[in-house]
Amino acid sequence: MHRDLRAMNLARLNTLTRYPDIPSFHSRDPDTGMLENPQNRTTGEVIATEKIDGVLARIVITPDGYLIGNNRDWLHAKGDLIANPSLGIVKTLRPLAEGIPPSDDMTILYGELFGGKVSDASEQYTSKKELGFRLFDVARLPDAATELPEDSSGLSYLREDDLQTFANQHGLKLAPRVARFPAPDLPKTIEATRTFLEELLPTSRCRLDGDAGGEPEGLVLRKVDRSWIVTLRVADYRRAKRRKT
Repeated sequence: MHRDLRAMNLARLNTLTRYPDIPSFHSRDPDTGMLENPQNRTTGEVIATEKIDGVLARIVITPDGYLIGNNRDWLHAKGDLIANPSLGIVKTLRPLAEGIPPSDDMTILYGELFGGKVSDASEQYTSKKELGFRLFDVARLPDAATELPEDSSGLSYLREDDLQTFANQHGLKLAPRVARFPAPDLPKTIEATRTFLEELLPTSRCRLDGDAGGEPEGLVLRKVDRSWIVTLRVADYRRAKRRKT
């Protein structure tokens, strides 16, 4: 028997389903914030996806409905008469949430809302104030009818193939898949990483119209099973080059 959505501890569910911070590919100097060696490295196969400069938004599908939020607060729940209009998150995500049927397992969709007036980089994706959304992760919490766990250790993230299947089933666009390669092919220095970014993603693949600026924010690197995940921001490596010179 499923517990009613409004009977859940929504404060705990909010904390439980917040997306965790992703470490940078290179470590950072705690005093200056600048990139340093050594790197966070891995083995096996790596997938590079575009990192989008927007706002993180999530949909939590429960056995009895859904919740929509940013990565800090809830903005709307199924059946609410009023929705928080912040940045157009609810307006954009509600049709997506309505199209995903509930199941016994709680399903959490994480994606990036971009364009519009979402961030200072919005003009890189649109010249017409359009909004876009790209899914980048899906997690599941088994047996959502039972008491919610105290922490996020019970969340299970989908592997790459399962994530693509989920997106296809529900008509969702994923953050662009840029490349897939063996981990030993990853660059070994900060300078080589800057060149790697420039060559792999010279322009954003998320432009919503042809007049958008197209400057990319960077890449997210992850293993197929998501056991290793890091970010690379173009601006960080450009600053590192200026500092060096």
